[in-house]
Amino acid sequence: MSASVQALEYLESLPGMVFTRLYQQPSTALAVFRRMLPHSAKTIVMAMLYMTSPIRDADLLCWIRPEAKPEKEQAISILERLHILKVSDLQGARAYRLATNFGQSLQQALTGGGTKASFGVPCGTPGSRTVDVQFLDTFARGRWEAILYYMVGSAGAGLGGDTPIANGTKQLLEEGNFVAMKGGYPVISQEGFTFLLQDVNSQVWRLMIVYLEGTDERHMDHVDVLSFLFTLGSLELGQDYRTQNLTATQRTFLDDLADLGIVYMSEPNRFYPTRLATTLTSDAGALLSSSSFGSNMPSHSPASKGYIIVETNYRLYAYTASVLQIAILNLFSNLSRRFPNLVSGKLTKQSIQRAISYGITAEQIISYLTAHAHPQMQKSKQILPPTVVDQIRLWQIEGDRMSSTNGFIMKDFRDFAEYEDAMKYADALGVLVWKSAAKRCFFVSKLEQMQTYFSNKKQEQRPG
Repeated sequence: MSASVQALEYLESLPGMVFTRLYQQPSTALAVFRRMLPHSAKTIVMAMLYMTSPIRDADLLCWIRPEAKPEKEQAISILERLHILKVSDLQGARAYRLATNFGQSLQQALTGGGTKASFGVPCGTPGSRTVDVQFLDTFARGRWEAILYYMVGSAGAGLGGDTPIANGTKQLLEEGNFVAMKGGYPVISQEGFTFLLQDVNSQVWRLMIVYLEGTDERHMDHVDVLSFLFTLGSLELGQDYRTQNLTATQRTFLDDLADLGIVYMSEPNRFYPTRLATTLTSDAGALLSSSSFGSNMPSHSPASKGYIIVETNYRLYAYTASVLQIAILNLFSNLSRRFPNLVSGKLTKQSIQRAISYGITAEQIISYLTAHAHPQMQKSKQILPPTVVDQIRLWQIEGDRMSSTNGFIMKDFRDFAEYEDAMKYADALGVLVWKSAAKRCFFVSKLEQMQTYFSNKKQEQRPG
């Protein structure tokens, strides 16, 4: 799941009163606009930004091509769920207007108005030591790799780096169910392996969401933490910022962020955002120069081309010197030989079922091998040997006969037209899991979007 999708889903789960405070900060409004909204939603927001009165739904449709109506419905749904768009009644017709606080803050962010503190307060005097971008990248990479080493159990296996991770970070990983302690050593979970498959920005957002969900237990202001997180995404890499203007909650949060490598604190009253912070609300990749992150590299990087070869006899060869990548492979394969730039091993029933006992699924293993396949293997239509793929799944099936998906069943429609219209809407939103035209029912993974849809339909059917 991408970083923007994770952040969007989290924001949608928040109560409406949170957004009233959250959108008071121009940096937050700009971050949500840039990162969370699809292009169609951004277009609607910019068209309405300086409107002084609501716009009717019928007038809004005049801006949209007929074939793009599903995109318009999706955009309106997202804007409503993020409390950016308010629905009102205008002369008996449905109408929309931008939320006042969001509109004003976005105007300030785009024109340079408002308080400068929203985008951080740069230090006016030089620090006691010189901190450049290269140092910040090295610092962030070391801290983040240490977290990943810890997750794959490298600390217990003697494979980890020299950078220890803080107790607060260990607790955060356990709260997120990424690892579980067994015999005094961390053991990665299914959730943790999914975490490893994500790009660095997505990993950072996932950890931040876990942190946000635990703010009440930490006696911290939830909105202060979330607002500061969006502010970090708008700061300049290499610039130092003051901490005196931060709240008590944000100063505590800053210390925890330093443990994660998201910020660097050279002095108690001065901090530097690292690339992990400045890319939070952009499409740029984090830690671009690291050779240890594999698929987290940009597409032009050699390390992003893949390094794993899998043969039909289940032999595995990985052209890598990365301790982290070797540790990940060791989770689901038996590695037997290691050379300066190559490791070899084999996928076995025991190694796959050992991984499954950790909670890692066969599909995750197949996904990882496919994503990191060597360029020579990627030339084939079927990247991995079909016999290997089938056997990995069979080894899981031996102990697991069923998979489940959480969601909601939609049924009892008045007629087929109503069913088909709702089903197509769910499909356009990407929440449709299963459908049956014969039974006039379908299954969705999320309910909130469909509730908004049915509520809008109910209003449209009311007599004028």
